[in-house]
Amino acid sequence: MTLEMISSLCTAPATEALSQILEIICEVIVASKDVLIEKRIFGELAHYLQRLESVIKELNKKGSIHSESLNNAIEIFNREIKVAKQLTLECSKKNKVYLLMNCRSITKRLENITRELSHALSLIPLASFDLSSGIVEEIGKLCDNMGTAEFKAAIAEEEILEKIEAGIQERSVDRSYANNLLVLIAQTLGISTEQSSLKKEFEEFKNEIESAHVRKNMAEAIQMDQIIALLGRADAASSPKEKEVRYFTKRNSLGSQPLEPLQSFYCPITRDVMTDPVETSSGQTFERSAIEKWFADGNKLCPLTMTPLDTSILRPNKTLRQSIAEWRDRNTMIRIASIKPKLLSENEEEVFNCLEQLQDLCEQSDLHQEWVVLENYPPTLIKLLGERNRDIRIHALLILCILAKDSNDAKVKIVEVDNSIESIAHSLGRRIEERKLAVALLLELSRSDLARDRIGKVQGCILLVVTMLSSDDNQASRDARELLENLSFSDQNIIQMAKANYFKYLLQRLSSGPEDVKCIMATTLAELELTDPNKSSLLEDGVLGSLLPLVSNGDLPMKTVAIKALKNLATLPKNGLRMIKEGAMPPLLDLLFHHSPAIPSLREQAAATIMHLAISTMSQETEQLQVSLLESDDDIFKLFSLINLTGPDIQKSILRTFFALCQSLSATNVKAKLRQHLSVPVLVQLCELDNPEVRPNAVKLLCCLTDDGDEATILEHVDQRYVETFVKIIKSSTDEDEIGSAMGIISNLPEDPQITRWFLDAGALPFIFNFLHDTKQKGPCKDQLIENAVGAVRRFTVSMNQELQKKAAEAGIIPALVQWLELGTTTTKKHSAISLAQFSQSSPRLSRPLPKRGGFLCFSAPPESACPVHRGICSVESSFCLLEADAVGPLVRVLAEADPGASEASFDALLTLIDGELLQSGSKVLADANAIPLIIRLLGSSSPTLLEKALNAMERIFRQVEFKQKYGASAQMSLVDITQRGSSSTKSLAARILAHLNVLHEQSSYF
Repeated sequence: MTLEMISSLCTAPATEALSQILEIICEVIVASKDVLIEKRIFGELAHYLQRLESVIKELNKKGSIHSESLNNAIEIFNREIKVAKQLTLECSKKNKVYLLMNCRSITKRLENITRELSHALSLIPLASFDLSSGIVEEIGKLCDNMGTAEFKAAIAEEEILEKIEAGIQERSVDRSYANNLLVLIAQTLGISTEQSSLKKEFEEFKNEIESAHVRKNMAEAIQMDQIIALLGRADAASSPKEKEVRYFTKRNSLGSQPLEPLQSFYCPITRDVMTDPVETSSGQTFERSAIEKWFADGNKLCPLTMTPLDTSILRPNKTLRQSIAEWRDRNTMIRIASIKPKLLSENEEEVFNCLEQLQDLCEQSDLHQEWVVLENYPPTLIKLLGERNRDIRIHALLILCILAKDSNDAKVKIVEVDNSIESIAHSLGRRIEERKLAVALLLELSRSDLARDRIGKVQGCILLVVTMLSSDDNQASRDARELLENLSFSDQNIIQMAKANYFKYLLQRLSSGPEDVKCIMATTLAELELTDPNKSSLLEDGVLGSLLPLVSNGDLPMKTVAIKALKNLATLPKNGLRMIKEGAMPPLLDLLFHHSPAIPSLREQAAATIMHLAISTMSQETEQLQVSLLESDDDIFKLFSLINLTGPDIQKSILRTFFALCQSLSATNVKAKLRQHLSVPVLVQLCELDNPEVRPNAVKLLCCLTDDGDEATILEHVDQRYVETFVKIIKSSTDEDEIGSAMGIISNLPEDPQITRWFLDAGALPFIFNFLHDTKQKGPCKDQLIENAVGAVRRFTVSMNQELQKKAAEAGIIPALVQWLELGTTTTKKHSAISLAQFSQSSPRLSRPLPKRGGFLCFSAPPESACPVHRGICSVESSFCLLEADAVGPLVRVLAEADPGASEASFDALLTLIDGELLQSGSKVLADANAIPLIIRLLGSSSPTLLEKALNAMERIFRQVEFKQKYGASAQMSLVDITQRGSSSTKSLAARILAHLNVLHEQSSYF
């Protein structure tokens, strides 16, 4: 402010002067909100000014008072408020870094302004104004507060200034120090740490310094030049091109030969070039560690002059240290340039030695690393990664890792080498030491945007990185995990990770990404060929919580891919059960029941997913809490009703859904509801179709519904057309599973003579028999086919129709049945034994009596041998004899099996050999076949019917003394146990047998 303005202001009325001051105070308070630094301190100043504003307003109300003291106060107010305004505006407009470097002087100026304003307040003649005691007291407090106010820069700002001062004094700080310092400055000032932002801020800072030079503020300019020299070592401070020009300008001026050190560089004690030269009180310079040891050994004289020394004085010889550093730098530059051509040598030992030297130089200093990059070493090092020698590859990787660390310029240089990422990724597939270095290098490179874009595009790279997650080396595993995190910026990279079985970031995007990204991630899940462990882990990691809302609330494309993903995951039974528990069914049923038929793909996917969920219920264990797929009868009826309203794909899924449910713990209820819903006619209609997708599934479901169903209900829907439909399937189908199910339906149908006649008329018999003669092929479908074929044979072997039995026997069915007693499943064995029992029931009537021999015995034909059981002439085809068919041995072996159904059926067949008058001869056959001990073992059976049959058999067999004596003792304990624990009927039978054995009296109360 000019002297004239101040004078005019002082001569103006006090009220006018105070009004002008109030206006400026308001401007300062507003401007203080926009400062770029020291916001807290400017806020305190604004608070004081607000309080001062209130005081000045009170004074202004009292009118003009002529007082020299007041005029002096007004003059100070005006001057300091103007200074505060100027400082506030400067701190709102100047470069942030520049302001930070001046934060101490800024806080000092603010402190001086505040104290001067306090002084001005103290000059006001308060007694001349008619002020209330409260106002006077407030003015006193404000005067004291402002007079004692102390402003200091923030701790973070002080730390930065201390680091800058230390760096300037040290002189030898490296690039890493400058990089970290620049990042710290950016973080403190709220500036982006991106290279471009840092460079922009640094350039603006340099422009402010140039302004300081223009302003002739030399002290500030010198200090700022030192700061620029320090921060200029950071990567962001200058472009790679600028660094390259500076480097080669200097290097080209050095020549090509290293210089010997000057004599002054040597320590007189160690005779080595000094690293930390210090000057003693005698003026001589030594290596710090050497002279300190000299003193520690008790020496107090100078090693050179032998004059007494003050051992407390050791001054750093900064000038000499700088000279030594410059000499070292010069020689290192030349040395680095000379190593590069040698790396192209064909002598592996020479290459290896050069790499060791280069590695040592890089480890010494960040500056050396920068020179190596400027000498364009990365292409040569990348080329060495293709060498056969593993040690050469490892050293090349080590050097590349050192160069890339904390240097964006080096990262860019490495990435820009042709096929550099591919070469590094190739090392991921080698031995652990090389893999570890390769993943560490890729991690460093991934901190560069350019490298991140390229790493994910290298074929197989992400897959190899994912495999490193399970490495035994903890550091390599951590590096791989961090690298994948850096690569997760790209959706395509995340998809590559998922294809390598790493789903962390896919799940994150699916949960919280934008809608289009969620759709991409769900599509990926839908299309991946997932292993069972992957399906399980995805559910454990919460994928359902992300997918189910998309099914319920997403748009049409989103719903479609989300359901496809659910379908993919539901193919693992454990997942399917969990999906049902977590509420997957309601939205799927809603889509199926209520979505427009004009969008078939969505409904098809929903139906297919429900099918997989149904299949999962088949895996439930009986001891588990039962999971119900369809909660209500209405759901069952509505879902089945869709069969008539949808296309083949949905029909197939619904049929397979109900087939699976018919194999689950809820099978009884589901079958009952389907029969109640009159599903049989619907299924028969579908079985008449020629659709290869629908018909086989309809046949399978119908087979389930006819198994153990109510015969009367089944007979309601069976007619000749029904029979012909399934015979046609048996004759024409090429699907073994379908043929097996059709055969199952034939087996399950009631053994009604009319139905059997329809089957005969349709030509079913030869086709059924043909399947029984094929014993070569194995497998679940084949087993089911044979089981059902043997079951179907039963209707053609009933003992009431010997004509039909004869046709079956002539077709060779009996030997086939005997064969399946040996080769079949337990169910096949059971059905075979039932049919053989029916055949055997007819044997006594069909066995021909032995012909009487007449005439001359010497001229008559040899006599035919009599059947040991039937005492006549028997054969397989004429009398269906079990002995002639060699069936007794196989039946006895089935009797010994654990399955109660097969065991009982074989027992029934064997019992036909001791029926009625056959007791004696049949018992002998059973004894010869070792069947009687097995029958005795059945006395311990848990099956009531089997136990009762065994007791009846033993009661008859033990009527014969021969067998009573031979087997009675072995049966006694079991019989006694039955008399104690059995039912009333079995107790009585057991007691009767014990009476035969003379263990109980025939008048015992057990009878």
